Amino acid sequence: MTLRCERWLADAAAAHPAKVAIVRGDRRVEYSALHDESERFAAALASAGLVDGERCVVFLENSVEAAVGVFGTLRAGGVFSIINPTTKADKLAFVLGDSGASVLLTQASLLPVAMSAAGRSPGLRRIVVVDGDGDGLDGGPVGYADFLASGEPGRLPASVGIDADLAMLVYTSGSTGNPKGVMMTHANVCFAATSITTYLEARSDDVVLSVLPLAFDYGLYQLLMCVKLGATLVLEKSFAFPQKVLPLLAREGVTAFPLVPTMAALIVQLANFDPAWARGVRYLTNTAAALPPAHILRLQQLFPRARVYSMYGMTESKRCTWLPPAELARRPDSVGIAIPGTQAWVADDAGRPLPAGETGELVVRGGHVMQGYWNNPEATARALKPGRYPWERVLHTGDLFRMDDEGFLYFVGRKDDILKSRGEKVSPKEVENVLYAMHGVREAALVGVPDPVLGHALKALLVVDDPVLDARAVIAWCRAHLEEFMVPRMVEFRDALPRTSTGKIRRSELQAEAEGRGIAAA
Repeated sequence: MTLRCERWLADAAAAHPAKVAIVRGDRRVEYSALHDESERFAAALASAGLVDGERCVVFLENSVEAAVGVFGTLRAGGVFSIINPTTKADKLAFVLGDSGASVLLTQASLLPVAMSAAGRSPGLRRIVVVDGDGDGLDGGPVGYADFLASGEPGRLPASVGIDADLAMLVYTSGSTGNPKGVMMTHANVCFAATSITTYLEARSDDVVLSVLPLAFDYGLYQLLMCVKLGATLVLEKSFAFPQKVLPLLAREGVTAFPLVPTMAALIVQLANFDPAWARGVRYLTNTAAALPPAHILRLQQLFPRARVYSMYGMTESKRCTWLPPAELARRPDSVGIAIPGTQAWVADDAGRPLPAGETGELVVRGGHVMQGYWNNPEATARALKPGRYPWERVLHTGDLFRMDDEGFLYFVGRKDDILKSRGEKVSPKEVENVLYAMHGVREAALVGVPDPVLGHALKALLVVDDPVLDARAVIAWCRAHLEEFMVPRMVEFRDALPRTSTGKIRRSELQAEAEGRGIAAA
């Protein structure tokens, strides 16, 4: 039995050494080569003094070296944390200090930010630059090739720990304050990856195209699950230019394509989508935020041979729910049921299950639930609360859901997203789904403007492709599809809406703006 997830790479390399593990641009890396390089990185970490449980921060764009950083750190018995390459020096310095990282893996273009952050991180012992040189003296950077050459792979022990050991810290990007480091053990990672690949019916012959940042756990798990299965990962840096990325679906024989709502919005708006791109795709997945039903329908038309999986997840448990594709036509706005081997229910403020139709907080239990937040017992206590057994803690997600009579779950909104207008509770997500169904709307967010009579006057913020679309048409559309108290009273058109690095619209930032108060951007 493979108890630790770094064993996945060794197993895949032994089973099919010549198979391509990662495609990155013109580079194609076989499993044997990926394994060998990860072993050398692990040996170099050990030679540099990284001991069991120490942290290595990977501050890189999507790359083969980032994958080596992940598996090499695990092989050395360490804990990895991948940080988005757009992160600024102050936030990186916080992560380095909070995690107590001893090694930082980065690239030449990010070195100014890395060095600025490193100067405030006295515990950092080594900075490795994947595409540069360095003398490595006095805490200075060392080149990747020299670093790899410094280790002795033959001296690595066959086993460096058990599945209860910490594997990774995933730093969340909240809307205020400093990010929190979500603690995931090898057992957590193995459980989540096994559950997800089971319901996706993922296979070793899959080819997965991922443009998602490896710093985003949805993107990270594309790498982890591919290696677990011995599948191939086609890794791109971003989806900024869809016309350059989408042809890879056909060129690389892609069978699986993970999406976030921003990507789906771009795809469904394309006027020249080539059906050949979609021909081999067996399944599409979506998480981060629920897809508008109108976008789901269009994706099904564009990818007629693909199953579409609507899912809901959060960093603290990786994935919570999935909707069987056969249910999409019946309940396109549902995010489904608990993933295999777990339980999820809608609870009142005391954590007691609520009956069907009532709105409450989603609570999750299972082997995928985090161990807590690194160095943050107060936040941990708010999220993890006593469960069925004396030793168990269940995750209180902070998200509002309802469940139908057949046990399918529906996302309502964040607890702090719900707006009160005319004495009624309004879910921004419900209104936004209607807005997205309107022709010409690319991005939509609903905020509440303080009003002495209404409580909140509803305001729609839109990014549109149709220049003749006006506020009166938008309000009329909403009035035809929504109850009167949910219809926006104001409409504002913008060039773009602020988003997090994982593609979510910064609703809290927009709401703070509507209320005339500032909020720190993550």
